[in-house]
Amino acid sequence: MLTVVLALGSALMYGLSDFIGGFLSRRTSVWSVAIVTQVAATIAVGAATVVVGGDPTAGDLSWGLFAGLGTGTGTAFLYRGLAAGRMGVVAPLSAVGAALLPVTVGVITGERPALIVWAGIALAFPAIWLIARSTDHTEAALGAGGLNAGVIDGLLAGLGFGLMFAALGQVPDGAGFAPLVAAEAVSIPVIIGLAMAMRQAWVPRELASLGGVVVGSLAAAAAVLFLLATQAGLLTVASVLSSLYPAFTVLLAAVVLRERIHGAQGIGLMLAVAAVAMVAAG
Repeated sequence: MLTVVLALGSALMYGLSDFIGGFLSRRTSVWSVAIVTQVAATIAVGAATVVVGGDPTAGDLSWGLFAGLGTGTGTAFLYRGLAAGRMGVVAPLSAVGAALLPVTVGVITGERPALIVWAGIALAFPAIWLIARSTDHTEAALGAGGLNAGVIDGLLAGLGFGLMFAALGQVPDGAGFAPLVAAEAVSIPVIIGLAMAMRQAWVPRELASLGGVVVGSLAAAAAVLFLLATQAGLLTVASVLSSLYPAFTVLLAAVVLRERIHGAQGIGLMLAVAAVAMVAAG
């Protein structure tokens, strides 16, 4: 049960960070927000590491470095999709991919959840997809080229976030948060490198970019809760429940911005509740 609570807390924090990050992206460069976000997350987790301590091995730190490659890659392609207006394609693919890879890794490494938990995991995938789907059909307006680019962005973002979840899931209890600091720190040059390769401006120049400090603090809290969730229970459970973060983003948009929850999202939210109940029952 502790894993469920921690993973849902992680999903909430990720949902909050995505909500605020999306709000900021309407006012400044998404790439500059991404850089400030990851710098703030590195500092926040670093401060937590000093307080908590821990005794990480070289192997634990290596997993952190792998997680950082995934974080940087996932963030870069997610933000590229956001900047190009392809989120109706990118968001669901990235969220499902973020859950699928660590579930696969968990099974390969010997995790065997109960049957009802498997049922909840299976139900979570269509829930994530439906919740994250956009209502504006911008991919249709982009044409086949834009749609294909959105699929590529979504797959690469999902692969990146899935790698992050799978790698952090290998960090044992007692290592502290140092591997997570490594992950957040490595993601910064990865994002900068990809931004430069895509010829995107990434240097924070506008005041609105400083909002990334809040986003980074929330993302750091989400990552810490996810790491604790994997140490308290199964990676398969923690990764799927943490990947339900779009549900919180959608609910926040409905409550704060008065955005309407369309039919598919409503169905997805109901499926998400059922999935969580099944996982918790197991």
